[in-house]
Amino acid sequence: MTGRILAHRHRLINDENSRWWTLGAMCFALFMIMLDNTVVNVALPSIQRDLKASLSSLEWTVNAYTLTFAVLLVTGGRLGDIFGRRRMFLFGVAVFGISSALIGFSSSDTMLVAFRAVQGIGGAFMMPGTLAIITQAFPPEQRGTAIGTWAGVSALALAIGPVVGGFLTQDVSWRAIFFINPPIAVIATAVTLFAARESRDETVSRRIDFVGIGALTIGLTALVLALVEANSWHWGSAREIALFAVAAVALIGFVVTELRVRAPMLDFAFFRSRTSAGVNLVAFIVTFAMFSDFFFLTLYMQNVLGYSPLGTGLRFLPTTVVIVLTGPIAGRLTDRIGPRPLLTGGLVVTAAAIFIQSRITIHSGYGLLAPGFVLLGLGLGLVMSPMSTAAMNAVDRTKAGAASGVLSMSRMVGSSFGVAVMGAIVTTIGRSQLTTSLPNLSSHARDRIVSALGAGTLPTGDHASPTVVHAVKSAFISALGTGLTVGAAVTLVSAMIAWVLVSRVTRQPAPAVAAEPAAERVPA
Repeated sequence: MTGRILAHRHRLINDENSRWWTLGAMCFALFMIMLDNTVVNVALPSIQRDLKASLSSLEWTVNAYTLTFAVLLVTGGRLGDIFGRRRMFLFGVAVFGISSALIGFSSSDTMLVAFRAVQGIGGAFMMPGTLAIITQAFPPEQRGTAIGTWAGVSALALAIGPVVGGFLTQDVSWRAIFFINPPIAVIATAVTLFAARESRDETVSRRIDFVGIGALTIGLTALVLALVEANSWHWGSAREIALFAVAAVALIGFVVTELRVRAPMLDFAFFRSRTSAGVNLVAFIVTFAMFSDFFFLTLYMQNVLGYSPLGTGLRFLPTTVVIVLTGPIAGRLTDRIGPRPLLTGGLVVTAAAIFIQSRITIHSGYGLLAPGFVLLGLGLGLVMSPMSTAAMNAVDRTKAGAASGVLSMSRMVGSSFGVAVMGAIVTTIGRSQLTTSLPNLSSHARDRIVSALGAGTLPTGDHASPTVVHAVKSAFISALGTGLTVGAAVTLVSAMIAWVLVSRVTRQPAPAVAAEPAAERVPA
């Protein structure tokens, strides 16, 4: 029986096509990870009603996943380098699939939040593994094409998350958005076991840098927690200052530790390469702008324009469709002309898209946003694949897991910064506008409205008069326009950074003396 299965497997998967099967498995798993980044948001009201969850629990339904995911990306990538990238990837798939099922069966908000944190751990081991395994499977001259497909799938999942979440929540149950993950995990596991080759960094021992992992985990936990709570706790509050101080001390300690230990978790030699440093900086900035744009335009379309969650998700589809079409093309072009011109051009287009959307007024609607969404899709489609290809080609293949983890961490921390900074801009400018437009409102009432303003919600109850609602809408839109203008300017700066730092053509460095041997196929 086993012999027949293996014979059938060799007919279906051979040396010529195994890399494409591997790409399919990685994209399948990536789709599951990225879908979970956005699919949950539209289900939060249903979760609140069903589990009688508090507002704090709802916030942590999102934040618990984001926190563990962002904090453990580098650790997940490096452990893959040490113990085997396929092994760590499959561990992440199993954790993600099992925790998703447990979330679906949750009977309380406490269980839900706890299993969302576990789900983030699974995602942190999967995400760097997808890019590292693709890097091992494809030679440099085909890597751009493969990573272009990878980037297109990532963008597709992010953008259709609200659509899928809205449909399942409205027509099935909020639990269905988690129950779809286990079958995907099973399929991804099966294809990975049959097609993907095991590989690890043979230039290092299997010693784990526990001190480095601890310092990085504490530092990033404090930093990301400070960012996600910044606007609810208020910038400058004692809790915020304490968290930023802990983050600074722990991250400085991490750098000092890594420069002194024999087997560091993160090799800072990565950043001696201008391309590697430049690409990670670009990754931080582009997700800073992209996630703040998506997050606050979602609030604008739902709370100001009055679209339903599903209707809002559908209106992001122009961006999705263009990214899905552009990503693979950009990947193939990267193989031919290198990443720098595509990165620079894509970032300029992205800046133009965000600037167009920043022109919203109290009287404008989706007609102004739509051209921006199309341009945004084009710009991001030109950026994502070359950015990832440049990051992976700038380091030796033996360090693929750690390099992928660092790139993913740069993107996640950038997204957290973007939402936090945009929230601060909206709150600060909105407060100033409301002070002028509603001078007779008590300071206590104004503070309550401003707090809601940062979340994009309109006043209710005693303060929901037409005059107040109009003033709040005007303040929110004005502040959002300013914030988007800042995002466009920052993105334009990143285009200049890409042109200066990223090499026109990146080639993988020559392997170290104790270079990794050709990856051995491990029996499934």
